[in-house]
Amino acid sequence: MNKIEVCFSPTLFPHSDSADKIVVVVDILRATSVICTMFKNGVKEIFPVRDLEEAQAYKQKGFLVVAERNGQKLDFADFGNSPFYFTPETVGGKTVVYSTTNGTNAITVGRNASVVTIGAFLNFSAIAKFLMEQQKDVLILCAGWKGKFCLEDTLFAGALSAKLIERGMFDTKCDSVYAAMDLWAVAKDSMDTYIEKVAQKHRLKKLGLDDVIGYCFSFDVTGLVPVLDGNRLVCR
Repeated sequence: MNKIEVCFSPTLFPHSDSADKIVVVVDILRATSVICTMFKNGVKEIFPVRDLEEAQAYKQKGFLVVAERNGQKLDFADFGNSPFYFTPETVGGKTVVYSTTNGTNAITVGRNASVVTIGAFLNFSAIAKFLMEQQKDVLILCAGWKGKFCLEDTLFAGALSAKLIERGMFDTKCDSVYAAMDLWAVAKDSMDTYIEKVAQKHRLKKLGLDDVIGYCFSFDVTGLVPVLDGNRLVCR
C-alpha cells in the first residue's frame, strides 16, 4: 500500500525523502489556486521561477510575467497574483512566467522529486484521482508563509490525506498527516468561520485583495492537474 506524508513548509523539506514519490505542492492563498485557474482558462504553459532577477530577465525577452512579493504586484510585472486576473482572454494559449513569495519557492524546492504536481481545493477531486491512478507514495508540500507553517495549506493537506486514506489505497505513519487530518476534521463543517483564523486572509484584507478567499476554498472548479515538466508546468 502506498504511503502519504505531509511537509508543513519548504524549510522542512530537506528532511523529507522525496525519491520516487509524487510531491503535491499546495499554496491555497494564492499560488496553486492561481495556477489551476490559469490552466482552466487555457494557459499553454507556466514557468515557475524563484528569483526576481530571473523573472525580470524573462520580461526583457518579451514574456508575460506574473510577479508578487508580500502579496503585492511588482512594478515590472504584467499582473499581480489574483486568480481573477487570468481570464481566457488574458492567458488563453499563452506562456506565463510566474514568481511569488511562497508558492513558486515550494515548486522549485520540490522539483527533484519523481513527479511534482499542483494541488488546490479548486482541483481537489482531480488531484485525488490522479494520485490514486499513479500508485506511488505521496508527499504533500505546503508552501507556508516565508518558510513557516500556515493553516490554509495544512487544511488542504488534511482534506486530501483523509480522502486518499478513506479510499483504502493509502496509509500513513506520518505525524504531520495525522495532525493535518485532525485540523481538517475540526474545520471542515465550519470553514466560513474557521478561515477567519488564517493569517494570510488578514494580510490580503489589508491590501484589499481578500475578494479571492471564497473562490480559493471552492472545491472542484476544474478537473485539470498541472504537472512540472522540466522547468515548466503543463496540464495533465
